[in-house]
Amino acid sequence: MLTLVEGEFTETLLDACWLAIAATDNEAVNQRVSDAAEARRIFCNVVDAPMQASFIMPSIIDRSPLMVAVSSGGTSPVLARLLREKLESLLPQHLGQVARFAGKLRSRVKQHFATVSERRRFWEKLFVNDRLAQSLANQDMPAVNNITEQLLAEPLDSRGEVVLVGAGPGDAGLLTLKGLQQIQQADVVVYDRLVSDDIMKLVRRDADRVFVGKRAGYHCVPQAEINQILLREAQNGKRVVRLKGGDPFIFGRGGEELETLCHAGIPFSVVPGITAASGCSAYSGIPLTHRDYAQSVRLVTGHLKTGGELDWANLAAEKQTLVFYMGLNQAATIQAQLIAHGMQEDMPVAVVENGTSVQQRVVNGRLSQLGELALQVESPALIIVGRVVALRDKLKWF
Repeated sequence: MLTLVEGEFTETLLDACWLAIAATDNEAVNQRVSDAAEARRIFCNVVDAPMQASFIMPSIIDRSPLMVAVSSGGTSPVLARLLREKLESLLPQHLGQVARFAGKLRSRVKQHFATVSERRRFWEKLFVNDRLAQSLANQDMPAVNNITEQLLAEPLDSRGEVVLVGAGPGDAGLLTLKGLQQIQQADVVVYDRLVSDDIMKLVRRDADRVFVGKRAGYHCVPQAEINQILLREAQNGKRVVRLKGGDPFIFGRGGEELETLCHAGIPFSVVPGITAASGCSAYSGIPLTHRDYAQSVRLVTGHLKTGGELDWANLAAEKQTLVFYMGLNQAATIQAQLIAHGMQEDMPVAVVENGTSVQQRVVNGRLSQLGELALQVESPALIIVGRVVALRDKLKWF
């Protein structure tokens, strides 16, 4: 219960208190409150005067029964609040449910595993199990019990899994929250050239990092070997994150990698990422759709398997936007084929190099110039074709 007492401060107001907060605009009054509290041996916080305070109030993140406090020692409460907000966004809401569930399991785990090392490994596996967390959040107890029994029954060294994570088009700020959580929980991160250095700095520090360096026309590690790396690390009980630029299911060959894991019975999950078409167009000021210019979008690979051919007649149709991935070396062919199948030579085009990064560069012109424009940029680059490109002059912001 709160009691409001209006009037001047008197020391007797503190007689029945055990904690005081001095937050007036008058420093002299705040000092009197502090001195009176000190004389009575009660806690006192003096706002904006941390050296006079006998206690501070940290910013709290409540995931009961888990509690996280952020404090600047009273020197910068606003900074502490901003850090709390950032941490709040990183910590899943279901953490409290996971903690309560773990508390109920403690005695059983202690009986099941003889050594402290075995128990620690079990808890690590349990706390990073996304399916368990989601089942708890949905109050799906049959699924919770099933997952728990599997964790208890299987040998600890064979409980590896793979998480396919889309890293986005380059800007580390475009990495999804779930993607960030996954790379900070990984034992092994298998990544390629399109994953930016800024994103790699966010990876758990003690995680093993395996660079596979894939890019069009030159593969440091063949796809089949990448599949085997994922399989081998998971079979060794590791939590593996396959970190891929953009979205792993949009020209990222993520499906091929998961097929290998599926055949071997390795658990896997997928965290989608912002694909290059979306990121590069937005950062270039080019809307992919517009009621006046484009009612559909086509994402097209410019790097086909041998013998493959695109449906050029449909690609040359009006009222759509074309986005070509890995098409830099085929720019002249794209230009020739689209014109040959009826697209106007003055159709606006743009080539986006290093989209969304601080090195982003955009060159734009007409379809009849596409082959020449492509010679002015380097990979990684994206080609955008359509009337919407003309809006860049008004909408570019980055």
